[in-house]
Amino acid sequence: MKEQWISHPIILEGTTIELIPLEKEHFEELYAAAADKDLWTLIPTNASDKTIFYQNYEFSLSERENGNQYPFVIRHKETQQLIGSTRFFEIYPSDKKLEIGWTWITKDFWGTTVNLECKLLLLTFCFEILKTNRVQLKTKDNNFRSRKAIEKIGGVFEGILRKDKIQNDGSTRNAVYYSILDDEWKAAKQKIEAQIREKETSVKL
Repeated sequence: MKEQWISHPIILEGTTIELIPLEKEHFEELYAAAADKDLWTLIPTNASDKTIFYQNYEFSLSERENGNQYPFVIRHKETQQLIGSTRFFEIYPSDKKLEIGWTWITKDFWGTTVNLECKLLLLTFCFEILKTNRVQLKTKDNNFRSRKAIEKIGGVFEGILRKDKIQNDGSTRNAVYYSILDDEWKAAKQKIEAQIREKETSVKL
């Protein structure tokens, strides 16, 4: 079994959200949020399909036991509702690196601070608690909204892996890879915090 780099359980708390460890008790409520097909248009796995959803999230829990993944649910603090999910995976303690991905948020919270807060919490944990050297992020090559969001938080473009994955519909996906390194984290953190402040200010106005 792989070294357990991430101690369970961990809870990461932000201003409007908290990231809590995924458990089976969350599946029903989380699937109700994930059932919106629009959320998965540019994601290779269509988790609006109930069978695919349950298979994937059951698998993520077994992978947590093996030290390969650490899945979270995103809980909105004011309403206490589950509004999405994210996870650590591709976890390699010996190389001090991992990937952040499988992040989705319900449409009501698109364009808010939620995604930024989520990334700030995860990256802060990676670089300041785990002391990672590298955090990887990837998305589909034609998911320009996601690519722009990754670049805005300091993700550095590394390249495209062509036909990297076969999707649920049988088509292939090209994956765009980004990373943030430990010596880039200070600047990236400042970028994220500035964007959060900007969104908070615009809401107040």
